[in-house]
Amino acid sequence: MKVITIETRSREEVVDITEEVKRAVTGKNGILVVHSYHTTTGVVINEAEAGLLRDIIDRLSDLVPRNAGYIHDRIDSNADAHIKASLVGNSVVIPVENGKPALGTWQRILFLEFDGPRRRRVNVMFYEAQES
Repeated sequence: MKVITIETRSREEVVDITEEVKRAVTGKNGILVVHSYHTTTGVVINEAEAGLLRDIIDRLSDLVPRNAGYIHDRIDSNADAHIKASLVGNSVVIPVENGKPALGTWQRILFLEFDGPRRRRVNVMFYEAQES
């Protein structure tokens, strides 16, 4: 198991963690599980083109606007962040082939922050396939 620490700089941002995740591969074939420990963040696989990353954040904000009268906001004013994280999910599973994550040409592993800036942790576990 490897834990990646991420220092986010904005309330909402996308951080490409692909290279850090690749370093967690310790065998030839198997699967990687990438999981965020936080309820106001997400982990997805997508293209890391700057315009697309901005579009993802902007469209999620259109769908789930901040300070829209959510009941949870009475506690700590971040209900939108929890809802966005619930929509995108907090983990991905990636096959590993010949020691490398089996990602498509443009696929990157992206950490999504919805309630920053904060210090965040992502758990990366590699499970090696049993050869028969």
